Amino acid sequence: MSKITKLFKPSGGSSKGKKGGPSAQEALFRLRETEDMLTKKQEYLEKKIEQELAMARKHGTKNKRAALQALKRKKRLEKQLLQIDGTLSTIEFQREALENSHTNTEVLKNMGYAAKAMKTVHQNMDLDKIDELMQDIHEQQDVAQEISDAISRPVGIGEEFDEDELMAELEELEQEDLNRHMASVTLPSVPSHKLPTRPASSRKKVEDEDDMKMLAAWAT
Repeated sequence: MSKITKLFKPSGGSSKGKKGGPSAQEALFRLRETEDMLTKKQEYLEKKIEQELAMARKHGTKNKRAALQALKRKKRLEKQLLQIDGTLSTIEFQREALENSHTNTEVLKNMGYAAKAMKTVHQNMDLDKIDELMQDIHEQQDVAQEISDAISRPVGIGEEFDEDELMAELEELEQEDLNRHMASVTLPSVPSHKLPTRPASSRKKVEDEDDMKMLAAWAT
């Protein structure tokens, strides 16, 4: 039995059988009854005070004796009213303390029951077996993840290639195409006889035209 559950005895049986004292419910019921009684007494005294005050005003100086007697009764009633106010404050404080104590008792009692239930549940558990079980669960989760990855991976797609190697191969193909094209271009032959001399400006123009023709022929 836990330390918490040892604080409480099982409920049931006569409330007066517990070491001869009343239960918290009985005490709270009595205190509320007393509060109701004193509250009604307050209302009665307040009405009587109003009546005595009215009586004193009625007689006034015409009948001083009756007026003074009414004021004296009023003072006594006010004194009783003050005493009841103090008593009600004490009872209210005691009732609130008892209610809080009862609430705490019930909370601790329920916590004790919960602790006992947890102990009952855990006593049939082997920590070693739990560790083994959790290890098996983790292993099976890993296996399931591997299977899922394998199933979701498309066949023949997603192979890894070296991008540098692919770029080098592409450059070789472009160079081969360029070489093949240059080989198919026919350059004009060099004349054997001496060409007439032209002015520098005319010669420059002709050279530019020849270069353009060569570039056009190469491009096609």
